[in-house]
Amino acid sequence: MTFGFAPSSAAPMSEFSTSANASVASANPLTRILEPAEWAAAGIPLLRNPREVVSGLHSRHLPRPSTAVVAVLDPDERLRASASFTRRPAAADGWVFRNALLAQLRRVIPHDLRRRTPVRTAVLLYCRDGDARWTEEDGAWMWGLRDACTLHGLRCGAYITLTRDGWQVLGEGRGGRRPHAGSPPEPFDPAEATPQPRTGGVASEILRRVAAR
Repeated sequence: MTFGFAPSSAAPMSEFSTSANASVASANPLTRILEPAEWAAAGIPLLRNPREVVSGLHSRHLPRPSTAVVAVLDPDERLRASASFTRRPAAADGWVFRNALLAQLRRVIPHDLRRRTPVRTAVLLYCRDGDARWTEEDGAWMWGLRDACTLHGLRCGAYITLTRDGWQVLGEGRGGRRPHAGSPPEPFDPAEATPQPRTGGVASEILRRVAAR
């Protein structure tokens, strides 16, 4: 698989509030999570080579605990765009996570809303403390990823956790010991890379200003 994206600057996650979404924001955040059984029953497409995807994203973004990496793959599982950002300390809420993921997707790749059927897939790698067992925070990320994909015209793909014990594709039972949350980047051949959109710079500065409001 050929990955074509360099590590991006981490941008803080921000909550984008509008009057239209005020009633949603006030709802119980515990309803905006997906249980493992719900996720497994949702028909999430399986990755053909999850370790290669995980290793490629890890080498580009070097995530540490509380870092989320959202990536868009084409039908051949080649990376088309990715972005990383840091989760702000707050209660886990799928609505907030959805907005953060959608903001990143809009900055790195055009939407596919004009297509009748999505052809590109978004996957989420989240680096956190603890073990690989499902948590309510994972459920909120799952809910947010599914909703962000719908709003951007993408297929909802795998949700992957990265901990000190290794990586785990939740809902599939597939995982490995390397890379893990503290491992160094694995070798990457820059000759295989192709230029891709990247976050950081102006886009990250906009996020920082919104988060400071």
